[in-house]
Amino acid sequence: MTTRVTSRRDGIAQADEDLLRSLGYKQEFRREFTGLETFGIAFSIIGLLPSIASVLFYSMPNGGPAAMVWGWAVASFFILLVGMSMAELASAAPTSGGLYFWTHSLSSPRWRNLLAWIVGYANTVGSIASIASIDWGCAVQVMAAASIGSADQSWSATSAQTFGVYTAIVLTHAVICCFGTKVLARLQTVYVVLNVLLCLAVIIALPAATPKEFMNDAKFAFGNFSNFNGWTDGFAFILSFLAPLWTICSFDSSVHISEEASNAAVAVPWAIVYAIGIAGVLGWAINVALAFCMGTDLTDIIASDQPMAQIFFNSFGQKGTLALWAVVVIVQYMMGSSMVLAASRQTFAFSRDGALPFSSWLYRMNGFTGTPVNTVWFVCGWSIVLGLLSFAGTQAINAVFALSVVALYVAYGIPIAARFLGENDFTPGPFNLGRWSAPVGFTAVAWMTFMGVVFLFPTTPQTDTADMNYTIVVLGGVLILSLIWYYLPVYGGVHWFTGPIPTVEKGVHGSGSATPELGTGSMEKGAEKNAYVSEENV
Repeated sequence: MTTRVTSRRDGIAQADEDLLRSLGYKQEFRREFTGLETFGIAFSIIGLLPSIASVLFYSMPNGGPAAMVWGWAVASFFILLVGMSMAELASAAPTSGGLYFWTHSLSSPRWRNLLAWIVGYANTVGSIASIASIDWGCAVQVMAAASIGSADQSWSATSAQTFGVYTAIVLTHAVICCFGTKVLARLQTVYVVLNVLLCLAVIIALPAATPKEFMNDAKFAFGNFSNFNGWTDGFAFILSFLAPLWTICSFDSSVHISEEASNAAVAVPWAIVYAIGIAGVLGWAINVALAFCMGTDLTDIIASDQPMAQIFFNSFGQKGTLALWAVVVIVQYMMGSSMVLAASRQTFAFSRDGALPFSSWLYRMNGFTGTPVNTVWFVCGWSIVLGLLSFAGTQAINAVFALSVVALYVAYGIPIAARFLGENDFTPGPFNLGRWSAPVGFTAVAWMTFMGVVFLFPTTPQTDTADMNYTIVVLGGVLILSLIWYYLPVYGGVHWFTGPIPTVEKGVHGSGSATPELGTGSMEKGAEKNAYVSEENV
């Protein structure tokens, strides 16, 4: 029996290595992630309860309980469509490069290099912004705990104090993510269990513990629409979508550990779909529980430093809230470590193809841990820089939440659209939607395009420098700089960037062009490989 299991495991490992080789890459990581752990990294980054706590300030002022409950349901449906379209691509070509690799392989020869460049940078910015927003949310939660524990709950943190805690959180995440792959993989199972238990605890305990004065009836919980920000009710409801969109995001994290996952062509796509589906259902239940248990004085809750902490305080009292909130902070902290792990792998893959500044330094595997330590510190360093927006005001740092969604949606949307619009011969992998692929894909792209534009709007129609949405400034600035570098005379990427660079042959990696017989960024077509290759590379 043991021999049979070992033989099967070896067969899967060899198939994974062969598939990766067919995509042009040698096996550099250890494949330590099981199917559950591959699901775990996406689900732990979603985080659910702490994530909802971090962005409740978006949904509550833009519709109150009705937006929290029904906005979550509507957005979750469309997010699932995005995830299923991504899962098809992940099944066909499971590689850490993921989004920009697919873009290059699926786009027309005329545009593939530029589009892959844009997607790679959007994915990098989105991943770093995700680290920043998750860890900033964690820092705010730590400060909320300090406020709850203070006398009369009167203490309030300054921007400098919160930034100091934020920096400490990011740095400790960097240390954790320098560990070996096996340690990081095993942690994902712990994260999943703690996440689910926390969600169930709140769904069950919150209604049971809430005093009668704070309990709402079904009419209020499901039907009350309260608009505090000045936009029309319809647009306010759409703005409330940022809460579920930010919460159920970064599920491409499973893609970025494809080269560390066992049976990646099956495990990665299903990890994406299951993570989104379970998060959608559990998240809806959490929002329903909050809507029933938060009382009717929404103004007081919105005005607090942390709306969910205030709801818990009203229901559990000081000691009960501190006990539960400690677990919320721990889960949020776990989210951050998983996000750093995924972002470092994406950056490693992009630098492997020479597209990032200092790629030769970033594309290095630590000999002791077998992990890309340099890219871990790279993404964490830039996350700290992004956190400096906190000194520009609350709206400036809150824009990081929108930035992560918009940047990632740019990176998600282009390869999905390229699959159906580009000149390619796509052969699906084990996970495929059949005749539903095109309708689901086009709906997903339309949704991401629409929401990407919406999230560039400010919180209120009357805005000034302090209240403007800085998403367009940061994302637009980075993309413009990346395009300037791409078109820079003599040294720009247009002169040397040819997309993914194969590494299966010794000495291939570098600034030169890809090996002709492998094809640049193509996925070799073969029934046993579940991949494809464009005609120009055959």
